[in-house]
Amino acid sequence: MKFLPFCLVLAACILFFENNPVQAEPYDPLKISDSPAPQPVDITMQDQNRKRDIPLRLYLPEQKQAAPVILFSHGLGGSRNGCRYLGEHWSKRGYVVVFLQHAGSDEAVWKEAALRERLKALKSATTLQNTMDRYQDVSAVLDQLASWNTDAQHPFHKKLDLQHIGMSGHSFGAVTTQGVSGQTWRIVGQRFTEPRIKAAVMFSPSTQGRSDPAQSFGQVSIPWMLLTGTKDTSPINDTTVEDRRKVYPGLPDTIDKYELVLFDALHSAFSDGTERPGRIRQNPKHHPEILAVTTAFWDTYLRQNQDARKWLQGKACRQLLDPQDEWQFQTPTAAQ
Repeated sequence: MKFLPFCLVLAACILFFENNPVQAEPYDPLKISDSPAPQPVDITMQDQNRKRDIPLRLYLPEQKQAAPVILFSHGLGGSRNGCRYLGEHWSKRGYVVVFLQHAGSDEAVWKEAALRERLKALKSATTLQNTMDRYQDVSAVLDQLASWNTDAQHPFHKKLDLQHIGMSGHSFGAVTTQGVSGQTWRIVGQRFTEPRIKAAVMFSPSTQGRSDPAQSFGQVSIPWMLLTGTKDTSPINDTTVEDRRKVYPGLPDTIDKYELVLFDALHSAFSDGTERPGRIRQNPKHHPEILAVTTAFWDTYLRQNQDARKWLQGKACRQLLDPQDEWQFQTPTAAQ
């Protein structure tokens, strides 16, 4: 008979834990492992159709199974080496992050020019041809990744989840991202839209000349996130903050769309922020905010993580941001 009370206590304990499960750790887009990140891998591939070299830098996650892929396009005069903070964090969150370098609008443009001629050289690189080359670079890289993924002899064999691909970029890289993620051009329409891309993040987005934003962006069909700053201007093409903010209302109400405007953030706020004489010191809060919202966005749309969605669209996200930041989003079923 002594066994009966023990069974009753055991049964009561089981019922208690079934009805009161241990709470899962709250979603945190900034949480990463303490282990050192693998060193990025530099590869130069060639687009055989155009006989064009495309330097790549790949940040690889620690996981062994196939991982979603994020492509990143640098700004005018940049390279595959920039925005390391994004590559390291996103890869530590389980993504293969591929940084593209675009010949014709990369660092070679200004490095080969005299100091007084550098701004002129950069402006001269903002051509339609360089824009088209960038668009085609994206598709060429996706083709190459697909080839590597199916090649049993390649180190990336079955390491890439190419059903879940994100696209991102800063400044000219944002233009690149817009062009392959659903933007409509006056003459060519959506010719360069890349259907393999499932979600996109633009840092310092911009409109297409004097075109109506609703015509340029009204056909976008995948989730977009836009990030800019209250001082995010550009001396290259006289882009204003108002110009950048025309993109969000131009997007259709049929997609999930987000916009973050960082208070007091310059155009350089989205770069690595290496300190040098004469450069304005960046707000140290900006990068954590950028990493948090973009990581939650990728987790939501490339991993279908519902905890990430709740965080992104809930109070937790708003509480992490600076009170003076402007944050808005809209989904087909809810407007904020």
